[in-house]
Amino acid sequence: MNIGIANDLPLAVESLRRAIARRTEHRVLWVAADGEQAVDFCIAQPPDIVLMDLIMPKLDGVEATRRIMARAPCPILVVTSSVGANASRVYEAMGAGALDAVDTPTLAGGGDAHEAAQTLLAKLDQIGHQLANRPLPAAPVQAAEASGADAPWLIAIGASAGGPAALAVVLGDLPAGFDAPIVIVQHVDQAFAQGMAEWLDGQTPLPVRVARDGDRPRAGEALLAATNDHLCLTRGGLLRYTRDPVQTPYRPSVDVFFQSVVEHWAGEAAGVLLTGMGRDGAAGLKAMRAKGYETIAQDQATSAVYGMPKAAAALGAARRILALDRVAGELAALVKR
Repeated sequence: MNIGIANDLPLAVESLRRAIARRTEHRVLWVAADGEQAVDFCIAQPPDIVLMDLIMPKLDGVEATRRIMARAPCPILVVTSSVGANASRVYEAMGAGALDAVDTPTLAGGGDAHEAAQTLLAKLDQIGHQLANRPLPAAPVQAAEASGADAPWLIAIGASAGGPAALAVVLGDLPAGFDAPIVIVQHVDQAFAQGMAEWLDGQTPLPVRVARDGDRPRAGEALLAATNDHLCLTRGGLLRYTRDPVQTPYRPSVDVFFQSVVEHWAGEAAGVLLTGMGRDGAAGLKAMRAKGYETIAQDQATSAVYGMPKAAAALGAARRILALDRVAGELAALVKR
C-alpha cells in the first residue's frame, strides 16, 4: 500500500514510519503536517490509505476527512494518541467517512510497542481486503421456519464508512414510540462498539445498546453488533455471534446478517443499506428483496462514501433509493401499515 500520513508530531510520524517499515508491501507516500496539507496531498498524489490524526493545525482530522471524502475520496484510518480519550471526535471522523480508528504506536521498546504496531498493521490488512471488493457469495434464499402472519416488523440496517453520522440521522428521526425492533451492523472494531452504542443512544429518543449473544430483538430498541464476529439471527429468533464464514473481509458482515434475516425471521422486515466502502450488504439486500421484504439504499448525494449502496443499486437490490433524511419517514410509514 502507498500510505499517506497526516500528523504534525515528529515522534508520532517516526513511530508510524517504523511500524509501516515492518511490511515490505507498504511504503510512506507522503507526510502532511496539517489537515489542509493532507487534503492537498490527497488530490495531488492519491494514496491507497491515509493515517489521519485528529488534532492538527489549520484543519483538524475530522474536517480534513470530510474535505478529502468530498474532493479526493480514499480510505482513511484514524490514528491518534488515544482513541478512548477522543471517542466523540473518532465517531465524528467515522461519520465523515473514516473507516476505523487505532491508537498511535509508541517509539518505546518492549511488548507494548510491538503489539501497538501489530494492531496498526492488522487494520491495514483488514482495509486492504475491503479494497479488494470481494463480495460474499450469496446464500440461497430459504423460507422462514415459522409462520410470520402475526410477527412484528424487523428493521435491519447495515453501514460502514460514514455510518455513525448516518445512523444518528436515521435513528434520531424515528418517533419515540417506533414499534419495531432495529438491528444494526456497522463496520467498527469491537473496541469501539460500546462507545458507539452509547454515543448513538444520546442522538435518538430510542434506546440503543450493543447486542448480546442470546438477545431477542424487541420493538422500540436498537441493537448494535458489538464484536469482530458476525451477528446472525437464529431459527428461534435470537441473536448469536459466529466466526463463520471466516473468508469474508468484513467483520461483522452486513451480508451475513441480512442473509440470516431471510432464513429465520418469521414476520415482515425491511433492509436498509447506508453509506460505506465496498460491497458488503448488497447481496444480502438482494436476497431480502427476493424474499419480498422492503429494501432501501441511501442515495449518492447524501452518502459520505457511495460504495455499498451503489453496489446494491447496481444489483437491483433496493426497492427504494432515498436521501438520508427520508429513510426514517419511510420506515415509520412501513411499520404503521
